[in-house]
Amino acid sequence: MIYIILFLLSFVLTYFIKEHALKNALVAEVNERSSHTTPTPHGGGIAIALTWFVGITYLYLQNQMNTQLYSALMVGMLISGVSYLDDLYELSAKVRLVAQAVVACLGLYFLGGFGEFNLFFITIENSFFNNIFAFFMIIWFINLYNFLDGIDGYAGSEALFLALAGYLLFGGAHFLVLAAAVFGFLLWNWHRAKIFMGDVGSTLLGYNVAIFTIYYANASSVDFWVWIVLFGLFWFDATLTLVRRFKNNESLSMPHKKHAYQRLHQSGYPHDKVVFLAMGINFVLFSLVWLLKDGVVLLFLSLVVLYSVMKFVDKKKEFI
Repeated sequence: MIYIILFLLSFVLTYFIKEHALKNALVAEVNERSSHTTPTPHGGGIAIALTWFVGITYLYLQNQMNTQLYSALMVGMLISGVSYLDDLYELSAKVRLVAQAVVACLGLYFLGGFGEFNLFFITIENSFFNNIFAFFMIIWFINLYNFLDGIDGYAGSEALFLALAGYLLFGGAHFLVLAAAVFGFLLWNWHRAKIFMGDVGSTLLGYNVAIFTIYYANASSVDFWVWIVLFGLFWFDATLTLVRRFKNNESLSMPHKKHAYQRLHQSGYPHDKVVFLAMGINFVLFSLVWLLKDGVVLLFLSLVVLYSVMKFVDKKKEFI
């Protein structure tokens, strides 16, 4: 029953946020980086955030979440708050980065740091190295999720996939809370989107994925790679695009439309077809996680899948 209530809360909140944004001209204008053609309300991620924090607080009070995970996830309130201000006032990159660094430190603190780093053939137990790595990973996940929020339903569908995959693999009512919070918003964000998520939602989702990765890796070091594979479509696209732009001597701070999902849309694929294709790829990645127990084979095959996807996109729309 609680998940139905949370879904309805997210759905209704998104509606009121949309109406408020329309009345106050809080819309995402069309620019050179846009994949939409008409100004559209943004900030719908507030509904995801509020529903998420209400839901996990309910679970915590019902003793269905441990203090460690709950505290780390609640730190996400800070990144959501700063990102909402960024949606409204376009904060400087320095302010955003400082906020992300503080959130990464607090998240790691409440998780007790990042324990063993399983690299298959060796295990790194140096806490300084592991925590520095985890610190930058959290910041990268926050940013890359924001980068990949560019077409209708894409970021929301990824979050819904990760929530359901996490529940099937690990259990945990918090994944169902996340699914309910995202699904209520997603119905308004589906093509053609009536409202966008905004940074307030995308940065929170990226932070959550990073926290899940570290939390479950601390319980079982092999599970680090499970989350890396599940989140593969997003981090692989974002990282490969960043490397390619660096090799092209492009300014990495400049807006662009070169991610694989954007180029696929430019090649003629409508928003919903891109999302359905992404979900098909995610299903393949989940199947690999479900069927394979050997981490080396799992990572290798997932990289083969992801590389093949990028070559497919390159044929549709060349990376220039």
